Amino acid sequence: MKTCAVFLLVLCHLAVSHAWTCGEAPMLYNAQQIEAGQGKVVARDRSNYPYFLIGSSWIRLSYVRFRQITVGPAGLWGCDTSSRVYKYVAGNFQRSYGLSMSQLDAGGDDQLVGVTTRSRAYCLRASTALTHRGLTSLSWSYLSRTFRHISCSPQNGCWGVDTSYRVYHTRTMSSNCVAASWTLVTGPRMKLVDVGTDGTVIGLTTAGQVYQRVGTSTSRPAGYGWSSITMCMGIRDLSYDLGQLWVVTNAGFILKCRG
Repeated sequence: MKTCAVFLLVLCHLAVSHAWTCGEAPMLYNAQQIEAGQGKVVARDRSNYPYFLIGSSWIRLSYVRFRQITVGPAGLWGCDTSSRVYKYVAGNFQRSYGLSMSQLDAGGDDQLVGVTTRSRAYCLRASTALTHRGLTSLSWSYLSRTFRHISCSPQNGCWGVDTSYRVYHTRTMSSNCVAASWTLVTGPRMKLVDVGTDGTVIGLTTAGQVYQRVGTSTSRPAGYGWSSITMCMGIRDLSYDLGQLWVVTNAGFILKCRG
């Protein structure tokens, strides 16, 4: 297994786009999902256990099995395989009550956003997300959108992917969960779009190809086009934070790339 991983990573190093340099990240056997935010990196393996990266080692956080985890300004959150919401509090995941969620994102302006099992997008106010300790019911604000994935940043607003894999952008999302109007973003059909806290936007297509949004700025937060980031293997999941792109390949390897 180790020999195979090294061989594939060498091929990736040779084949990757000249604008990005990728290398082997600390090995997490059969990784399925990764999330980075505010210098922290969390991941999920094939058994749905959550891990936290410390140095070059992955530390298991819990025996609760998660379908997705997220970390960022709003804290460390996750939704388990039964779509129940948890927040990491004082060294343990504490269950919360309320809506059933299939995806969460903690990368916004202290608020938490998420998508329910019925593909409806919601937002949890910053005042609640930051102080929540678990074991109580959460009061979510409906965003009047149908999405399969949503990601927010203090810079460049929020990005959503609808159930037809079309991308939408809203310029702002306040800490009180008030969103500006959503605008359709043309381009390839995306499985997910991840926006870093610095406003960098990375997309993953339904075919496992990686793209970066170009031309984003304060005056034009949605940018004006997509630029391909060549990868030598199909990508399952990705996350961007502090100048580093973390990707999980279809084979379950984690790569760390720098543009």
